Amino acid sequence: MGRGATGPLLLLPLLLLLLLLLPLLLPPRPGDAAGQAGSRIRTQARAGPPRRRPSGDTPKAPRWHIGLQPWASVTRSLKEEAQRFLSYISTVQISCGATNVNGPTEPSGITQRPWSVCLDARFSLVHRIRNKRCLLYSVGLESADAHFEADMAEEGCEVHRFDPGIRSAHIQEGQRLWHHRLSVDWRDPNPAAPARQRYRRTKKLGDILNEFGHYKIDVLKADLESAEWKILENLILEDVLDQIGQLVFEIHLHWPGFEVSGNDSSVVRFWYSLLKELERKDLKLFSTYRDLSKPQLFLRKDGFNSSSCYILGWVNTKWK
Repeated sequence: MGRGATGPLLLLPLLLLLLLLLPLLLPPRPGDAAGQAGSRIRTQARAGPPRRRPSGDTPKAPRWHIGLQPWASVTRSLKEEAQRFLSYISTVQISCGATNVNGPTEPSGITQRPWSVCLDARFSLVHRIRNKRCLLYSVGLESADAHFEADMAEEGCEVHRFDPGIRSAHIQEGQRLWHHRLSVDWRDPNPAAPARQRYRRTKKLGDILNEFGHYKIDVLKADLESAEWKILENLILEDVLDQIGQLVFEIHLHWPGFEVSGNDSSVVRFWYSLLKELERKDLKLFSTYRDLSKPQLFLRKDGFNSSSCYILGWVNTKWK
């Protein structure tokens, strides 16, 4: 009798082991993976309002670097690269029948550093201003001048000005102008950084658009004190340019710019390649202004008949 009872007792551990291994041996149900993915999407959605991508648009594969243009000559000399680049930024690609020009005015009445937007009836900005549907972003680094932004708000644009030097997190000025203590960067924030200087928040432009719930902006104005090259690269690589109707950028040529490396010829080739990427995205240069009040230097050198600072305006000819 004792020998016969040992059989069932030996089967119990085997049955328990089989029950533990059964989930690993069976293929997962289709609903399980979908449920986990849905949970991740819902968690991400809580971070901020989604950008409203038009129906039919599909996200494009991410790019990690821009395509460099061929060298200006086989010698790869700075002179040849500089001549090609300076000729490019000095030549308007599309005529704009009407522009507004704004800039701080000296007592003599001479306007300095004008900011221009294209108000040609062929493009949508003038119509959107008239219908009070214009959206303008202005990004800068502790700039005291906000005449352009105030004027565009007065004309009918909703204007968001991002500047890390603003004292409060958000300030509303009038009905259509907001100031935000936020700077635009080309990098994701360092997770260790928020402990230091929390008031100086930095985000990429695509993330700001997502946070504010804006899919498209009619005008992006930028005065970034040599960070503009990496910002432009980020806009290209993350495919944000399709969401912008006009670009008005101040560019600085007295040094390569933040995190732009290589010898002088390579730096200018990189600058030129960035601007050709804009052209590929249907952004045409409609305005170019050479600032004669700044040092007339090119990569810390004279003799190139160049200013160290230009203000350039592009209009997206396919903008709707």
